[in-house]
Amino acid sequence: MLSILGFATIILFMFLVMTNRMSAFVAIIVSPIIFAILGGYGMELGPMMLEGIKLVAPTAVLLLFAVLYFGIMMNAGLFDPVSRKILQIAKGDPVKIVIGTAVLALLVALDGDGTTSYMIICSALLPIYKKIGINPLVLATIAVMSLGTISGMTPWGGAATRAISVLGLDATEYFKPIIPAILCGSAWIILTAYVMGRMERKRIGIIKIEKTIQEMKTNQEMAASIAEDQPVTSKLVWFNFLLTLTLMVALILGLAPLPVLFMVGFVIALSVNHPNLTEQKSVIKENASHAVPVVMLVLGAGVFTGILSETKMVNSMASDLLTIVPDSLGPFFTIIVALISLPLSFLMSNDAFFFGALPVLAHSASEYGISPMEIARAGVIGQPLHSMGPTSAPLWVLLELVRRDLGQFQRYALVPVTILSLMFIVFALITGAISIAW
Repeated sequence: MLSILGFATIILFMFLVMTNRMSAFVAIIVSPIIFAILGGYGMELGPMMLEGIKLVAPTAVLLLFAVLYFGIMMNAGLFDPVSRKILQIAKGDPVKIVIGTAVLALLVALDGDGTTSYMIICSALLPIYKKIGINPLVLATIAVMSLGTISGMTPWGGAATRAISVLGLDATEYFKPIIPAILCGSAWIILTAYVMGRMERKRIGIIKIEKTIQEMKTNQEMAASIAEDQPVTSKLVWFNFLLTLTLMVALILGLAPLPVLFMVGFVIALSVNHPNLTEQKSVIKENASHAVPVVMLVLGAGVFTGILSETKMVNSMASDLLTIVPDSLGPFFTIIVALISLPLSFLMSNDAFFFGALPVLAHSASEYGISPMEIARAGVIGQPLHSMGPTSAPLWVLLELVRRDLGQFQRYALVPVTILSLMFIVFALITGAISIAW
């Protein structure tokens, strides 16, 4: 009976989200409550929900201040000098321009917000692509691969945040072992950009574009000002760069918990970049609009997880799921999860996959001695494919910017993005982010 209630909870949640009957935040709270009451747990719901919220509270704090921090960095034009330098070095060579696109896209994706990332990349580089005649689908493909890699797998990005929160994991413990795989994936994206650039160079040759560099600078300022109608200043670029570098080093070394690091980093960035009190309030209000909806989802995930865990629905579902996987394949369960995440991430929303399917897979993996931490890392491997799927909302913004339809983009991008996702499984195995339970 518990297993039936658990699967019914997941099915109802997925149905409500994928058919747009309810928002993810409402559905993720309503679904488990309904079936918990049907199972006779109505009087115990309060403590169950509170336990789940306590579990995800650190992740919610991390996400809030990470989004606020990178919002300030984007508004301050932290990456503008990088993109200008890319174009100066490129000098009309499609190979260099596409590689530069990859570098810029990987950096901008640190923001974690897909819509903002795509708008900055397209505003900065699309005029150059049009001037030279490079296929805009090249830019779109590189941007999607970069966002799926950086935003999808870092603990302040949407997918990893969901995985960490729903499984009740420590963000630092999740992140440090997957950093080498992310770096390998980023290098693979740059290699893919080189190949695409060679194809475009063969098609159109090398064109002089000095006149467009000033246009690019203007477009960058407009893009970096998306979040607020204030002029971009480059006076503090070096300070912001060193602050961000220090933050990343402290993160890798584990000098403090991630929520604390980003909270302190945000306070410093806000105080230095916006010393005026009125200005600070305006900046917080503007950037919080990106963070609050996702923080709400994380807290909702805590309610979802708390109910399914405390009622033992997850245990019952996992036991039933184990009967499907032959014992001989048990040691390879992490790889199975990674492979399953590819089509499911493409077809499903992140809410449906991470809040619905991943907890069941994680509990099943525990029967083979595989930790939820590895299942979380395996689950995010499908994010590059998710970023080009129909349930990825920022993708529609990107397609509008490059003036292409979904079918055109998917036909062009499916092969390189699928190869990247498969290579991520290899990178994760080689670097130890995931393993085989021999």
